[in-house]
Amino acid sequence: MARSKADRGELERRIGHVFADPHLLERALTHVSAAAGEGGRSNQRLEFLGDRVLGLAVSELLYRTFPDAVEGELSHRLSDLVRRETCSAMATGWDLAAHLLLGSGEAKAGGRRKPATLADAAEAVLGAVFLDAGYEAARGVIERSLSDKVNSPSRPPRDPKTALQEWAQGLGKTTPTYAVLERAGPDHAPRFCVAARIEGLAEAVGRGGSKRAAEQSAALALLTREGVWAENEHVG
Repeated sequence: MARSKADRGELERRIGHVFADPHLLERALTHVSAAAGEGGRSNQRLEFLGDRVLGLAVSELLYRTFPDAVEGELSHRLSDLVRRETCSAMATGWDLAAHLLLGSGEAKAGGRRKPATLADAAEAVLGAVFLDAGYEAARGVIERSLSDKVNSPSRPPRDPKTALQEWAQGLGKTTPTYAVLERAGPDHAPRFCVAARIEGLAEAVGRGGSKRAAEQSAALALLTREGVWAENEHVG
């Protein structure tokens, strides 16, 4: 899709970077559903790169901003700032939705409003900035976009069962259920094996010294497998 110079200039102003190679920005805005019409070249590779650039830049920013914070606090703040919702909000601030190149089916299905699509596009833009002008330029875009969030109190850690229920509800899925698959050991030291189940998804299994602990473990396993939480996101 040919984008007018004026449209591109306004978008670059909101992002905070003028591209030497405008094709990189165009690629960052090309959803996989539209890639067939663009030589099969979607924004997925740029998203992969941008995700890593974002993680490094935010880690550096937090390290400098909170010199007395312990590793656990930094990790929790990091997960808060690089999560899908934050990236989606970044895309909204840049008004990426209006510029996304989507296939007709995806557009009709409301693709411009999907948080995951917006978050992926924001990461792809960061990857494009990195390739266009290097790490310092990408870091500048990230710091300006997240400046009002860095010093905000980090979210209190959520337990995995609550997080899984919120995630399922957000997708319009049924409430998660838990089934005891096995109970072993003596009464004074039992071991439970529990499956977390959501309709339409493969179950995830967790183990613990109580039914509740095993349920939390199973919920965490499901969240991690589906990419909702990073492996180190559960704190406490």
